[in-house]
Formats: sequence, structure tokens, C-alpha cells
Amino acid sequence: MTRNQGVPDRQPPGKFSHPRRRDVSVPRSANSANPVENPNSAYRGIEPNPGSDQTRQSGQPLRPYLRSRTGQGAASQQIMEPEATVQASPQTEAAPFRQRFAWFGWLSSWKFWLIATPLIFTGSGVIAVVLLLKIPGMPNCPAIFWPLASASLRFECARLAAGKQTPKDLLEAIKLLDSLPPDHAMRAEANRLVEEWSQDVLKLAEKDFNAGKLAEAIAAARQIPTKTSAYKLVEDRIKHWQSIWVKAEGIYKQAEKELRQQNWQQAFAHALRLREVENTYWQTVKFDELRENITTAREDGNKLGRAYRLADEGGLKNLQDAIKLAESIKPSSYIYEAAQKAIPKFGLKMINLAQATLEQRDLQGALAILDKIPEKANLKEAVRDFTVLATAQAQVWQNTIPALEDAISQLQRIAPDRPLYSRAQKLITRWQLEIEAISQLDKAKVLAQAGSVDDLTAGIAEASQVDKSNPRWAEVQRQIAQWHAQIQTIQDRPILDLADQAAAPGDMDSLKTAIAQANQIGKGRALYKEAQGKVQQWTAQIQEIQDQPILDQAREYANGGDLQSAVNLAQQIQSGRSLYSPAQADIRKWRDQLHAQAVQAQAQQTMQQAYALANSGSPSALANAIQLAGGVPASSPLKSDASNAVNEWSQQLLQAAQTQAAYDVPGAIAAAEKIPPRATTYTQAQQLIQSWKRLLGQ
Repeated sequence: MTRNQGVPDRQPPGKFSHPRRRDVSVPRSANSANPVENPNSAYRGIEPNPGSDQTRQSGQPLRPYLRSRTGQGAASQQIMEPEATVQASPQTEAAPFRQRFAWFGWLSSWKFWLIATPLIFTGSGVIAVVLLLKIPGMPNCPAIFWPLASASLRFECARLAAGKQTPKDLLEAIKLLDSLPPDHAMRAEANRLVEEWSQDVLKLAEKDFNAGKLAEAIAAARQIPTKTSAYKLVEDRIKHWQSIWVKAEGIYKQAEKELRQQNWQQAFAHALRLREVENTYWQTVKFDELRENITTAREDGNKLGRAYRLADEGGLKNLQDAIKLAESIKPSSYIYEAAQKAIPKFGLKMINLAQATLEQRDLQGALAILDKIPEKANLKEAVRDFTVLATAQAQVWQNTIPALEDAISQLQRIAPDRPLYSRAQKLITRWQLEIEAISQLDKAKVLAQAGSVDDLTAGIAEASQVDKSNPRWAEVQRQIAQWHAQIQTIQDRPILDLADQAAAPGDMDSLKTAIAQANQIGKGRALYKEAQGKVQQWTAQIQEIQDQPILDQAREYANGGDLQSAVNLAQQIQSGRSLYSPAQADIRKWRDQLHAQAVQAQAQQTMQQAYALANSGSPSALANAIQLAGGVPASSPLKSDASNAVNEWSQQLLQAAQTQAAYDVPGAIAAAEKIPPRATTYTQAQQLIQSWKRLLGQ
């Protein structure tokens, strides 16, 4: 193999060794240079291999060397300094000798060895432990100048990098070995490791993809060498990753869209689709994130819903609370945009509330509402314009032409680019028409001021010139109607006065004449209701004259005891006539009396029958008499007599049953059982019945 490629091949792959340092005697010369230590080598302070290409190419003989203290390219000072050749004097030679002799004396002393022996053993143990635990030095790979590095050093650093098992380090390891020449002796081993590490890179890229690092995964995969088998899978794998990612992002965006539209169920349905995505990151992290977003958005949506409900209920406090709820939604929320759109809506409702307050002629109340509109509503210009409008409208309340003209001048200051410019222009047009109407109506009032029919007619003609489209048209019409009523009153009052005069005698003919006179006032005229009231009064008087004799005769019949004739006669008074109500009251009273008489007669007949039965004295007759007397109504005056008779007959029936018990116990029981519970002897009868039943063994 050629040696000009800068990559030695004397070491086996994967093994990088360094010669142990040996102390070698070197001739001490002032010009001798130490071997250069590479500052970028993998290990600082480790000498180059004496057998490396660098040593051979330098042309210098291979020899041991001493470690230098200086850097590359300079003659370094050796650690072991050369001895200087100096001529020693006898005095100088004697002093070291005496010193050496003194130490020899100590060495022969037993005290010295007593102290030194434990120290020697302790030191030997420490040195042994240090030598056993000493870790061989590792190469400083980042500092190596790779164009001059050996193949073994490349393998060593590549394995160190690959051992970290990260895509970056694996690709760095691949790069270190892939730079070997195709004909290098270690190329086969390099190819094997590159293939192995490429597969590792693809696996780690897959892990990055599942961890949510799509860009890193793609970048790592695309750095895999093209000649490896792993590279054949790269593009298909990347397309697969990208398709999964695009699908997941689409699902996520659809869920976000549903969240912004507050469709919680649809959003969660999309979130569940993430669980089916072939990526751990989207299945877990993004799913949990979306689920949390749905929960938060739902809470914010409910909060915004409460705000809208408060705003719909109306009222200043509700609107303020609605704005506070909308403002409390954070910018990170999916409902934030909807909340921000809601705030101006609530602000406009506050302006409408101020307008309603202003229409009640409460200027200060309207301005107070405007002061409570928050800045976030972005309605500063509208509030400013409305303040001008409110002030102008308050002036209009004076209902004078100067006040209207002043209000118009105020609104004319609102520029065309202002939010309420259109509304201001409408008010200006309205008030200009009102000025015309007020002016026309003032002229009409002057004409009608005298109050005669001609004056009132002239005033009506003048006021009628106001167009129907004028805002003050209704006011003008009310004034015209008032003048018409005055004219009609002037015209119809004599007619009604004549009717009153005709009705004064009070007889039927006079009343009929008065009614005919009053009916001349037609419907819809000013005195029509008054005339009809008098007509009803006079008609009632006529009906009383006609019906009073009938009612008086009916009352005479009733007083005479002929109640049915009284009822029949009083029924001749028909509904709607003046005496109908008194007649109906008398009829109800007389019918109640007739009913009471009928009940009394029936009770008398019943008691007569009962007495007739009881006189026979038989148990069956007494029982029938008791039954008849018990049927007398409680409202009947004979009810007390009937109760006394029931008690008496029950006593007789019990005595008869006791007598019958001597020879017919069943018959006695049957008779006693006919005594009613309301009878005074009922309890005694029940006791006897029980005794008789015991005799019969029942």
C-alpha cells in the first residue's frame, strides 16, 4: 500500500495503542530537540507512535524520546535536564561526600528502619491501588486534525461517537470511517460499521419521528450514505412520515376549527381520530394537548354563553357583567376571538340602553351609561359621537325653533368618517322638517286663536299644509282634531240643550221627544258620547214608566201568597230593560219560597205515612216507619219531630225484638238490625245482637 495517503494501516481495526513511556538515556546536547507533541491529538500528553508515517516521513531515525513541555514546532525543554560539564573543586566534592556519609549512618540505624518500615508498606499499597484503578487514557477526538490521523484513531473515535447512540454522533462516526479510501486495508470493516450505524440512524430517526421531531428525523435520515442498504428505505420512510404528519395536522386543524365554532362534540370526535394516527407523539402528547384545549374551550364557551344570556336580559349591570366575563377569556383560548367580537356587541347594547334612557329625557343617566363602556369595546368614536347626539337631543326637548337649529349645528360637526355620521344626518333631516312643521303650526294657532268657527277653520286649513311624512305630523293632527272638536261643540251644543229642555217634564212623550232631538248628533262628533249618555238615561226612564206597574202587580201577588202568579208576571220584564235586575231578584226570592213550601208539604206527607205504619206496632211496620221518618230533609222544619219519632219507634222495635228472642232468636236479630245508627237505642241493640249470635254459635 502506498504511504502518501496519510493514513497508517499497521494497527488492527478497533485497537488503538500507545507505547509505554520508558526512561532512556539520551545524550545531553544543547541542540537536541524533543519530539513534538500534537496539541490537537486525541490525548493531550501522549506521544505519537514511533512507528507512524509521520516519524518515517521526517527522515529522522526512530528513537525513544522524552516528553516535552512546549507545543508543536519549537525546540522544547526536556523534563530531564542534561548534566552540565563543570570542573568540581575539592571543597565542593567533600560536602556531598559528608552528606552521603551522614545518610549512610541513618540507614544503619534501627530507629530509622522502625519508622521507615510502616511508611514503605503503606506507600506501596497506595501505589498498587492507584495503578489498579488507573483508567487508560481516551483520545481527545474533537481536537484531532483528521487529515493526518491514523485509521485506528478514526476507528476509535468513530466507535466512541457511535456509542452515544444519537443520530448526530452516529452520522459523525459514519463520516469518519466513510472517508477511508476504497482500497484501504480496513475498508471492509469500515463498510460493515457504516452499514450497521446507518441502520441505527434510521431507527433513531424513527424514534425522533414518534417523539414529534419530524424535521430532525428527516434531516438525519437524508444524511445516511447512499451506498448503504438503509438509504434505500429513506425516501419511502420519509414519505410515510410526511403523510402521517399531514394527516395528523389536518385532524388537529379540523378539531381547532370546530373549537372556534364551539362545536365541542365534533372537536372531541376529531381528537379521538388522533389515537388512530401511526405516531406516538400525535397519539399521546398532541391528543392530551387537544383534549385539554377542548376542556378549556368548553369552559370558556360556557362563560361566553352566560355573557350573551346576561346581555340578552338587558340592564346596565347585566351588560357590565357580560363584558367582564368576555374579558376574562384569555388570548390563548380558542374562544378568545369570539369573546373579543362579543365585547363590541355588548358595548353597542349599552349605547342602545343609553339611547332608551335618553328617550325618557334622562340625559345624565344616558351619559352615565356611556362612561361605563370599556375601552376594549373599541367604541370610543361612537361614544364620543353619541355624546354629541345626546346633548343635541336634550336641546330639542325645548320644542322651539332656536333649540332645534342649535341642535342641528352641533350634529353638523360630526365628520363623514365618524361611526354615527349617518345617524346624525338623519336627525338633521328630521329636525329640519320639524322646524318647518312648528313654523306652520305656529301660524295656524295664530289664525285659530279667536275661537270662532271661521277662525278655527282657517287654522285647520293652515295646519293641514304640513305633509304626512313630517315627523311632527301626528302632533299637527292632534291639534287639528282639537280644533274640529271645538267647531262641532259650537255647532251641536244648541241641539243638546233643546233635548234637555224637552225632557224636563219627565213624561213618556217628553222623554221620547228629547231622545229624538239628541240623536241628531251623529257618531264621531265631539258631543256624541254626551248625547248618547243622555239618551240612555231618558230611555231608562221610559222603561221604568212602562215596567213598574208590572213589577208592582207581581209583588202584590206574592204578598197575597200567590207566589207562582207573581213569578209568571215578573218574567214579562225582558233582559236589557231598566227594571230587569230588580225583577230577577224578586223572582229568585219567590222561587225559593215555593221550593220550601214544596219540601214542607212532602215532609208532612211522609210523616203522616210513618205515623200510620207505626200505629200497627208490628216490628216490620215500625222498621218501615223508621225508614220513612229518616228520609225527611234536614232543611225541613219537621226534621226535629222526625228524629224524635225515630228514637221512639226504635225503642219499641227493640222491645219487640227482646220479646221475640224468647222463641225466635234469628227473627229478633233481624228486627234489631233495622234500628238505624242515629237512634239512641242503636248501641244497646248491637250488644243484644252480639249476645244472640253467641247463643246461636255464630
